[in-house]
Amino acid sequence: MLQCTAVTLLPPDAVLRLTAPGADGPDAPEPYVLCELGTHDKQRTEHAAYLRPGRTPDSPALWFFWTGSGPERTHRAESTPWCPALLRRLDSGAVRRCALFDHHPASHSWDVTDPLGDLMAERLVPGDSPEG
Repeated sequence: MLQCTAVTLLPPDAVLRLTAPGADGPDAPEPYVLCELGTHDKQRTEHAAYLRPGRTPDSPALWFFWTGSGPERTHRAESTPWCPALLRRLDSGAVRRCALFDHHPASHSWDVTDPLGDLMAERLVPGDSPEG
């Protein structure tokens, strides 16, 4: 399933709270967020963007939820527990946790693909160049 393409600006007061002293560093959010869910019904389902982890890996994380756009946009920021779903690979024994919030709509994070992100993350083959 492809990732939702909805993007929105964070409200100025949220940006100030999130970038207050002690909130900066590598986990500080950008002033805009991208929905991290798989494609979904944009009229009936809130978009969701991960903002900041909880105090421990298992504690609730801060997420930003929104619907609509422009003056009709409604939003909220909420600490939400993680989805408890696990993907177990029997051949390797690897376990992967869903990277979304509990009770999220649609697919788990391992089923959501971001083609643009994948394209940007590809490595060029050594010696490969546009000139051939």
